[in-house]
Amino acid sequence: ASVRAWLATPHGIVLQQPAYSRYYLHLGEISSYPPGYKENAGIFCHTNPWIMIAEARAGHGDKALDYYLRINPSMREEISEVHRCEPYVYAQMIAGKDAPTHGEAKNSWLSGTAAWNYVAISQWILGIRPEHDGLRIDPCIPADWDGFTAIRIYRGSTYHITVRNPHHVCQGTQSLIVNGQRIEGSVIPLPKEQGQTIDIEVTLGA
Repeated sequence: ASVRAWLATPHGIVLQQPAYSRYYLHLGEISSYPPGYKENAGIFCHTNPWIMIAEARAGHGDKALDYYLRINPSMREEISEVHRCEPYVYAQMIAGKDAPTHGEAKNSWLSGTAAWNYVAISQWILGIRPEHDGLRIDPCIPADWDGFTAIRIYRGSTYHITVRNPHHVCQGTQSLIVNGQRIEGSVIPLPKEQGQTIDIEVTLGA
């Protein structure tokens, strides 16, 4: 709730509020930047996926995807006159709400955002997570999604995943069927041999 109330903007989530308006010797670099830029209350894209993951872990699929889309470069091409950055690459930062150019991206290519957003969308929103004992399927998606399909290659085997959401919930597995057999829990055990094709059907529900 605090993130949405104080940190979220239409262009992403700022690092903190309020911004520092002058330099403080004991704070150093964070207060050396103009308000709304970089570490001084800018939208540091690298950290936004951590909020998406937190929302998914809390069962808030709608919020998780909303935050994902706010910094997605291809989605921001619709406001290219504001974003002013390539539509195919993440920027290090987007100017925060304290900046005169709020929404303008800076330092493209200089970021670990793509890797972290891949983790957020694939492992936590779609919920396809590799684990030591197998592949966990535990989606947390927007309630208005009817479902989705995905293919995941994991430890030499190919998983064909179909997720259905007939009750339009964000999270909660009603049934998990692997190669026609219903299993308990959400972790699909590893096959005894690699090179297998595994069909997975997940139905979400309360």
